[in-house]
Amino acid sequence: MSFKVPTELEKEIDERVTHYPVSKRSAVLPVLHALQHHFGFIEEEAIEWTAAKLDLEPIKVLEVVTFYPGFRQSAPGKYHIRVCRTLSCAMAGSYELMEEICEKADIDRSGVTHHDPIAVSKDGKFSIEFAECLASCGTGPVCLVGDDFHEEVKNVEGLLKQYK
Repeated sequence: MSFKVPTELEKEIDERVTHYPVSKRSAVLPVLHALQHHFGFIEEEAIEWTAAKLDLEPIKVLEVVTFYPGFRQSAPGKYHIRVCRTLSCAMAGSYELMEEICEKADIDRSGVTHHDPIAVSKDGKFSIEFAECLASCGTGPVCLVGDDFHEEVKNVEGLLKQYK
């Protein structure tokens, strides 16, 4: 296996696992979150590494990765955008926001599926996906760019310019 976890990250993960002394299986989510935060997505080798670390069959880890939409199985762009699509944001224009971001960032969403919800710009700078409720129903449409929260997004060019 060519997948390598840096020593510091492995120490962090080992520490997280200690919080689950009864069942290491319970540590799957924290381990996957740490790996995705570091690598940007969860590749097949990360699933195998996690399974070995927690003494699980790889299918048990894959079940978690494919169940939770917060885990990505393909590489996002340098700046990953999540646009809220729940009712309040949809009524405030989130679908139009998605279309405008895709147009201005040169992102083609035609190949997006339920199992592969991320589309990446041709230059790899931006990626985008819809998100379920970003918890700001009164200030839609909202989106996250990485961990940066943006409310009442009207100026897409200005938004993207912040990350160029």
